[in-house]
Amino acid sequence: MAAAVFAISIAADLAGMHAQTLRTYDRLGLVTPHRTSGGGRRYSRRDVELLREVQRLSQEEGVNLAGIKRIIELTNQVEALQARVGELLNEVEYLKARRPSRGELVPVPRSNALVVWKRRPL
Repeated sequence: MAAAVFAISIAADLAGMHAQTLRTYDRLGLVTPHRTSGGGRRYSRRDVELLREVQRLSQEEGVNLAGIKRIIELTNQVEALQARVGELLNEVEYLKARRPSRGELVPVPRSNALVVWKRRPL
């Protein structure tokens, strides 16, 4: 099933905004919709939710547009990092399952010795 996408007029209605506001937010890089081959904007449900959040931050919290852009950037960064942590945790579990006897961590005494390590192929 394809994800729903909306033309700018529908997205503006769903977000409770004027279409020109959506164009401004796109130009500022706050909410960047997908584009058709002809250049028309197509907004996803996630884009509409983001538009509502921009409006809430602006009107209810008094955050300016530059602040909102930074909040969005940081939120995206946190989501990407959380996804990466999930991938790494899955990899750790996979490696533990493949080599259960070598899955334990052991303390290594401090020294100035040089240790050369080469990863074995999986």
